[in-house]
Amino acid sequence: MMTNLFSVFDPSAIFGLSLNWLSTFLGLLMIPSAYWLMPSRFNIFWNSILLTLHKEFKTLLGPTGHNGSTFIFISLFSLILFNNFMGLFPYIFTSTSHLTLTLSLALPLWLSFMVYGWINHTQHMFAHLVPQGTPAVLMPFMVCIETISNIIRPGTLAVRLTANMIAGHLLLTLLGNTGPSMSYLLVTFLLVGQIALLVLESAVAMIQSYVFAVLSTLYSSEVN
Repeated sequence: MMTNLFSVFDPSAIFGLSLNWLSTFLGLLMIPSAYWLMPSRFNIFWNSILLTLHKEFKTLLGPTGHNGSTFIFISLFSLILFNNFMGLFPYIFTSTSHLTLTLSLALPLWLSFMVYGWINHTQHMFAHLVPQGTPAVLMPFMVCIETISNIIRPGTLAVRLTANMIAGHLLLTLLGNTGPSMSYLLVTFLLVGQIALLVLESAVAMIQSYVFAVLSTLYSSEVN
């Protein structure tokens, strides 16, 4: 039962080729085409979202952050949001439900932040290991705790996004598999529950992409 349940996340092959991961990059083809057409309500709405994110990320990065730095995290937000929403459609591979993608996004970012911080701001990175006002007796323990918390950051970023995507899809799969064995009245309630859960999953898709981008921005601001 568990094997069949989690099989919805397995990539499928077509004519011997696994093209599922190509859905990750469909946004690169679809999003630029929106700017080639006449301005629409969607374009205006999307541009307002990007402008709001730019202002917020610029505030999080502080005075040392450059304007171009925010576009990295805005692109990260757009990529994750697009893939989260793509996974809500039937028969479309959910790439963000795999650690292969989420860890590939989180680990290089974290490594680049750490390498840049330790090379260019060594004293600041050492000072960050001991919070201000820590008693001398607790300093060795705080160094160990802060070191561990820094090391597990890419893992928590990746697992948080993956776990939230998997949880929602598993609930939708479970509700869908119980439909054929129910009466017509119960199926009606089941459809209402699935629609409500789909709306909730849409909110989760937006929130998780925003959380991933904001945490990445905060990690970047700590090394400056």
